[in-house]
Amino acid sequence: MKDLASQFAQVKTVAIAGHVRPDGDCVGSCLATYNYITTWFPQIQADVYLEPIPNIFKFLKHSDKIRNSCESNQVYDLCIVQDCGDPGRLGAAIKYFETAGKTVCIDHHVSNGSFADENYIFPEASSTSELIFELLEQEKITKEIAECIYVGMVHDTGVFQYSCTSAKTMNAAGVLMEKGINFTKIVDDTFYTKTFGQNKILGQALLNSRLFLDGAVIATAVTQEEMERFQVLPKHLDGIVSQLRVTKDVEAAIFLYENEDHTWKLSLRSNGIVDVAEIAMKFKGGGHVRAAGATMEGTPDQIIETVCGEIKGQLHD
Repeated sequence: MKDLASQFAQVKTVAIAGHVRPDGDCVGSCLATYNYITTWFPQIQADVYLEPIPNIFKFLKHSDKIRNSCESNQVYDLCIVQDCGDPGRLGAAIKYFETAGKTVCIDHHVSNGSFADENYIFPEASSTSELIFELLEQEKITKEIAECIYVGMVHDTGVFQYSCTSAKTMNAAGVLMEKGINFTKIVDDTFYTKTFGQNKILGQALLNSRLFLDGAVIATAVTQEEMERFQVLPKHLDGIVSQLRVTKDVEAAIFLYENEDHTWKLSLRSNGIVDVAEIAMKFKGGGHVRAAGATMEGTPDQIIETVCGEIKGQLHD
């Protein structure tokens, strides 16, 4: 696939979907595609399906058009799946993928098995949003589309500090900045600014943290009871695992939070040696070499012990 526009020949309806619990890259890339279609291909009916997004992303153009419900049984000519390494992570929107006349997947997860009819998968890319930037004609990237792409890139690169950031990433960011976006406000409002409750739960998570494997691993867990006490939701826990990762002398960070069904969402981060995607895939999860996740059963202590065993194996290879 050389560009996104070529996918729209003979297409009248398009569904756009991303992974469950959408993050900045998922929201940004999906809305960039939606805004591109509605701006330059107004004859096409486009719908974007995502679970409820964090409030910090609701300034993006047409975020109010996101469909949180998948009650419609419409069959689309084309379904574009973005930032999703496994169709199982589409949630309820999987039915639009399964019934579409054609499917396209745009993604950067190393665990992606190229499950669509046409796939644009580049694990070395900083973000799916960077891939969307590559697939759009630069002259057709409006300020509003640029904002969406920039949000996605900022969030999946940790404001351009993670190892996935490349010269290509920075060049793309420069082009987006020249579109007139308020890039400093985007970074402050969507990445750094936290509510009082978010700061409190971060503090609790840090207090709960412990070191393992002679200080090579740091781990912590947040329970449902703690989330209720501080009045936060899972979407408010972004950034905790990244804060753990920057602990001095740590090679890997493990963060767990309890789901409503009492399973645990596992987030892993690596500082360079550990391939956390390989570990996550062993537990039916996935992600990137330096950032990955899965859902696991058991107690936090059991899960941490199991994951530390996998990390230890890599550290001693």
